[in-house]
Amino acid sequence: MNFLKRVTAVCLSLVFLITSNAAAISIPDEEKLGKEFMQMVRDQGVVLHDPVARHMINVVGNHIVAVLPPQPFHFDFNLINDDSFNAFASPAANIFIHRGLIATLETMDEFAGVMAHEVAHAASRHVSQSIDRSKMVAVGSLAGMLAGVLLGSAVGGEAASALSIGSVAAGQSTMLAFTRENETEADQKAVLFLDKTGYNPEGLLSGLNKIRETDYQGIEGIPDYFKTHPGTGNRIAHLAGILADYTPPADKPAPPENFDYQMVKYRVIGLYGDPEVYAAKVEQKLGQDPDNPALNYGMGLLYGRTHRTGQGIAHLQKALAKEIFNPMILLELGRLHINNGAHDTALSVLEGITQDKVVGDLATYYTAVAQLESGNLSAARTNLNKVLERNKKGEYARANYHLANILSQEQNAPMSHYYLGIYYTEIRDYKNAFRHLNRAVDTLEDPKVKEEARERLEKLRDKARQRKR
Repeated sequence: MNFLKRVTAVCLSLVFLITSNAAAISIPDEEKLGKEFMQMVRDQGVVLHDPVARHMINVVGNHIVAVLPPQPFHFDFNLINDDSFNAFASPAANIFIHRGLIATLETMDEFAGVMAHEVAHAASRHVSQSIDRSKMVAVGSLAGMLAGVLLGSAVGGEAASALSIGSVAAGQSTMLAFTRENETEADQKAVLFLDKTGYNPEGLLSGLNKIRETDYQGIEGIPDYFKTHPGTGNRIAHLAGILADYTPPADKPAPPENFDYQMVKYRVIGLYGDPEVYAAKVEQKLGQDPDNPALNYGMGLLYGRTHRTGQGIAHLQKALAKEIFNPMILLELGRLHINNGAHDTALSVLEGITQDKVVGDLATYYTAVAQLESGNLSAARTNLNKVLERNKKGEYARANYHLANILSQEQNAPMSHYYLGIYYTEIRDYKNAFRHLNRAVDTLEDPKVKEEARERLEKLRDKARQRKR
């Protein structure tokens, strides 16, 4: 039986299966739970706001979602700052990718395969069905348990335990895992989604094989992915059968953007991975392929984080020689020049990429830092305000710190306290946030800003009361 016949049954029932609400909590309940869960995730500070990786995740995820019939929820894609090989769908179509997944996979097709699988879980409402099986727990109290079970190592042992509400979490966690039937259904749908979007479905099979090959020993060492995605061996065999004679369609659509997956992968490794874990691995690969731009990019970023700025710059320049005018490389080259005290050089490097659609805001932020270090306070303040105006979800917390520095130098202590209050709130240092916002409220003269400071204080008090409860 050929590939098309093997998935015909799935094709014919796709709309029904995706929209079926059998044995699932209600859509309003799931939406409420999804909002509570997302708030807990944001409060833990585990979401990684890297513009390059986030752009790739959003473009690929939304391209896959575009082939689905109308959905009850808006799909939201997030990057978790954790090195484990993991991805999961949470209530109300919130999809999470751990950075360790990007660091482990090799191709865009593999990455798209995992994304399509998680989209299929969300579209099939498998999370909702898992929660419905957990009858002992009220829907309104599940958000903390979900955060503890699904985020796992990203939040850390104690934090994860704190998020898991009561002793019921341990007993119910297995009930939140997907069934093998869920996994088979998600794999089948993922193949169809990938075939319609221009990604090769064989990437999903290749990605599953990488999961299986992940080195682990004993129960405690099993990768998180296995805990919520059971039956990997059977899934591989099933997918291999489906894809045995797969050939791309003649009218295969092109993916929306031609991402260089290796560059994104080594950016994630270089900026956020543990240098002690990754430096030797990247060095070994560079020994075999010394001119590879992605490897030089990653090595340059790792060196930049280990106080070997000169070597980092050298590797970035080597990468740039192969990828001339690449904004990702220019961005980090400018940053390392700032760290090296070469502010004029940094401004020259960053000048051409401040309008880039992906890294433009980060380039503008680094430009402001170079201007501040050079004593050009007015230009720095303009650029910092520009970045904060465009990004209102805490992605540029440090910009508030720099604005406080500028205002302090200009002898404007009330506004300096105000921006420090925002900065400490966004990095979750609530003790210092209270202190600076209180000082701002006591000394500010502008009634509008004074009221904003009061509102921020009240939100902090609400959070403090919630933590006590």
